[in-house]
Amino acid sequence: MSNNTPRPELLLDRRHALLGLGAAGAVAAFGLSGCSDEPAPAPEGSGDAGSSSDDAQEAQIDAAAYDELVASAPVADDAVVEASAWASKIRDAGSMRVGGVQTSLLFCLMNEKDNKVRGFDAGLFQMLARYILGDENAYELTQVTSDTRESVLTNDQVDAVFATYSITDERKEIISFAGPYYTTQQSILVMADNSDINGVDDLAGRNVAAQSGSTGPSVLEEYAPEATIQEFSTDEEARTALKQGRVDAYVIDTAMQMGSMTREPGVYRLAGEEFGPVDAYGIGLPLDSDGVEFVNTWLASIEEDGTWSELWKVCIGDRAEVETAPEPPAIGA
Repeated sequence: MSNNTPRPELLLDRRHALLGLGAAGAVAAFGLSGCSDEPAPAPEGSGDAGSSSDDAQEAQIDAAAYDELVASAPVADDAVVEASAWASKIRDAGSMRVGGVQTSLLFCLMNEKDNKVRGFDAGLFQMLARYILGDENAYELTQVTSDTRESVLTNDQVDAVFATYSITDERKEIISFAGPYYTTQQSILVMADNSDINGVDDLAGRNVAAQSGSTGPSVLEEYAPEATIQEFSTDEEARTALKQGRVDAYVIDTAMQMGSMTREPGVYRLAGEEFGPVDAYGIGLPLDSDGVEFVNTWLASIEEDGTWSELWKVCIGDRAEVETAPEPPAIGA
């Protein structure tokens, strides 16, 4: 069974869960130094937000290469699936229920021409659906925000969440995580013509946007205690506030910031170096699910056979003109 077009009743507020090139390497990889006024390289065209006015500037994914890679991913033996209650439930249902987004420039983007999502997160959950069900299109995508990722798992609305989902001890009390499969840190986004903010120390006394439900607010409280934090439900709302001058800066994962800069070249710049703890992205699963072992074993296999790196290259490296894929983080770390 295949249903990879989100149903209207499942559509929630959009969350842009965007690119991270790994922790310290992201800025340099895009040709940007921490305090530089140089804009991100102008991408060639494409689409995070479908019909947005910025689509012509976004770097397109090679859809044919992506589709071929996903369709060639391995399929598990019946015994492997039957050994996991979590995977068996998905096979019995005939479809994997995924919590994610469809507006993430490099991680999970809906192409309105063919109604398919593509990107690094999308490729992973499509490969996992293929691994369990023998069909990379056998999934249902429920859109989530930072605030709803736990609830869709605890309410049994989805089997897994792939949404640049930072692993934290607090979240691990409610759900379980497989992975991690990627890492990033926090960055400060300001308008390109802002010369006053050049690092975390410059946030004192400033109005700073953060996304509710993300790790941004707590990191700001620790690293910029004199900043005035304004929380927004979505990445889009936070960036709109920045454009309108209602906040002076916006702090969230570099993963998000680099996608914004790729989407709108020359509009923003990164102020200073990345800071705060390393965010490790995990795959959200029901609490104490045996799916953790199942997914980690599968994830290790696609890292070892080079599929992880190939997916990174198609979704991120080729579009960002970065030749060498980063080392994936240690699973279970």
